[in-house]
Amino acid sequence: MADNNGGGSSAAVVAILVIFVIIVAAAIFFFGGQFVGGGSQTKKVDVDIKAPAVPGKSP
Repeated sequence: MADNNGGGSSAAVVAILVIFVIIVAAAIFFFGGQFVGGGSQTKKVDVDIKAPAVPGKSP
């Protein structure tokens, strides 16, 4: 094995940090900011269902 004066260990640390940053960025993208101000993106629909009026009957 060639001795590279510890250069391999620093490259491994950088690679692990890059993978961690990519995972965090992907999680933020997929969850769409639900944890930070994403609650306002939900849409509420007001559904008011009534039965049709029957002629000749009063409530």
